[in-house]
Amino acid sequence: QVQLVESGGGLVQAGGSLRLSCKAFGRTFSSYAMGWFRQAPGKEREFVAAITWIGTRTDHAESVKGRFTISRDNAKRTLYLQMNSLKPEDTAVYYCVSYDGPTFETGLSSWGQGTQVTVSS
Repeated sequence: QVQLVESGGGLVQAGGSLRLSCKAFGRTFSSYAMGWFRQAPGKEREFVAAITWIGTRTDHAESVKGRFTISRDNAKRTLYLQMNSLKPEDTAVYYCVSYDGPTFETGLSSWGQGTQVTVSS
């Protein structure tokens, strides 16, 4: 099992930027795909972005393409989400996730506790 700890959330004005981080503890971080999901108040949890085990392939939701970028540093056991040009509709709790295998076509195995991102208009 892996423990995931997110940080970097906060309050930002529309058009601003934030970088979320997720530190992994436990199993070998570099062997598994990682990702980000989010959940806004009153809405279903939704996929944001994912990255393969060595970062050669990524996927981003259409709603964040061109604004958000997922990346990872396996030496630091850390996943990142750079969020630029933030919009009020990006307001949500953001969750770091670990997948069961090296690609994000596998199932999800672990979730972090979440970090709140609030974008004011």
